[in-house]
Amino acid sequence: MTRPFEIGVYHFGELTPDPETGRVVTAQRRLHELIEQAEVADQAGLSVFGVGEHHRRDFAVSSPVVLLAAMAARTSRIHLTPTVSVLSSDDPVRVMEQINMLDDLSDGRAELMVGRGSYTESFPLFGYDLADYDALFEEKLDLLDHLRRENPITWQGTLRPSLHDADITPRPVGDRLVPVWIAVGGTPASAVRAARHGLPMALGVLGGRLDGFRRFVDLYRRTWAELGRPADEALVSVNGPGFVAPTSQAAIDLSYPAFAEGMQQNFHQRGRGWRVPRDQYEAMASPGGALFVGSPAQIVDKILRQHEVYGHVRYICQLGFGNVPKRDALRAIELLGTEVLPAVRRALGQTGDAAAETEARA
Repeated sequence: MTRPFEIGVYHFGELTPDPETGRVVTAQRRLHELIEQAEVADQAGLSVFGVGEHHRRDFAVSSPVVLLAAMAARTSRIHLTPTVSVLSSDDPVRVMEQINMLDDLSDGRAELMVGRGSYTESFPLFGYDLADYDALFEEKLDLLDHLRRENPITWQGTLRPSLHDADITPRPVGDRLVPVWIAVGGTPASAVRAARHGLPMALGVLGGRLDGFRRFVDLYRRTWAELGRPADEALVSVNGPGFVAPTSQAAIDLSYPAFAEGMQQNFHQRGRGWRVPRDQYEAMASPGGALFVGSPAQIVDKILRQHEVYGHVRYICQLGFGNVPKRDALRAIELLGTEVLPAVRRALGQTGDAAAETEARA
């Protein structure tokens, strides 16, 4: 069965100062706002809701699965995923146990997205050496592969204690968690790694051109084919900042102040932010740019044009990076679910039936 195109939203739980007042909301308030966003996304018919993992005082979410479990109790259909789980500085056994529990709690709606992490504060926090950045991810991804396929499991590595006949519980719905996505930030090695492990690839796109990741998508699919895997299983998702409002001007006006503040205050390592002038933001949101900011019709058009290049199956919007006002964020979620998603599916000749979507995922 053809997999219906999916649209979702994700959030990092930034505690960004309000660009007008300078006030910062509490982590408690942000977490409750995110649960409300998940409820609205579920009601609007969106496919997936994700939350990121960070370990800094300017982010509210250090344990995505805890928040996703709260969302599971308030939703009924939408899939729930970390975006991403920083596997390099975590224990794959614990990651799998927790995501399996989420899958059971949500009646089979859990997904897992893993990555190396663009923020590195978790490495010293949990006692890991950044010099092992690549080796940690490769070994832990290998263990995660085995954990998904085997139980009990016997495994041996060099950076983590070995396992012998270990029973990993609980088990997820259907005894095997699907899907597990691997987050790729734009290096050839990452695209090859995703194909080599037989995992769907989630491209994190922060800026540039609408078709700027074409060579990575081509490399991923070419490597996938060289390994003899079925072509229709080489799934690609595009994840990146965006915002939707009734008009293009409103989308820019509402989202730019929050985006600019978020990039300056939250998107940094070692104290350095990224200054984004408004004209640069508008260029990135133009028809050829990678940011999905505009009216519903404009977002539909951009998704379809990007789909012609990437052939991807999913778009997840990092909605209003930097925290747009609550009312506007909820309205954007409604527009994505009630106007953008149905229009994209119609253009692709898909019915958008919820039962068919669930069956195609499995």
